Amino acid sequence: MSFKVKKRGKLTYYYEGERPVLSALVTEEQPDGDLIIRFAGLTGGYSAQGILGLDELVSMDPHREIPLVFRCWEKWLIDAGICRSLADVDFIEIHAFGCQPKGPNPLVDPAGYEAEKARLRKAYAEAYAAFFAEHLPDNGVPARFTVHVIDVPDQAASYEFYGTALYQRSLHEEPKS
Repeated sequence: MSFKVKKRGKLTYYYEGERPVLSALVTEEQPDGDLIIRFAGLTGGYSAQGILGLDELVSMDPHREIPLVFRCWEKWLIDAGICRSLADVDFIEIHAFGCQPKGPNPLVDPAGYEAEKARLRKAYAEAYAAFFAEHLPDNGVPARFTVHVIDVPDQAASYEFYGTALYQRSLHEEPKS
């Protein structure tokens, strides 16, 4: 994929389409050349699946959905030519909007619904922590703000993420000889 790019002062917008609804990435250049990167909100269900070209549907499974979101963000960084890997950026914050379970119906099976809520919250926390420990062990862990909502536009997803990271050029420059 090749992004359309619009630069305006210190900001660079990476987006698709002629009349985009939002940018996939927005970078803000700092005086020292570092980039603050804002990643668009993304879910692991249909949206991440489509970006990565996957055939399988991921639904209400945080252990599979969370890595998909981060894989999409990594793909965007590479496609935008910002860096080679997600490990090249340091996440500052992640905002997560966790959805209520798609089933069972809380009116028909209130105990089952509560059990599913508990399962999702536990799985979400485990998957999030596991991603950073397994894929970004040398990076710090970002601050996280989680809100639980009824639903997000992607009906298959258990949450929606958006994040802010910092690309620190000095950590990735070749030593001068």
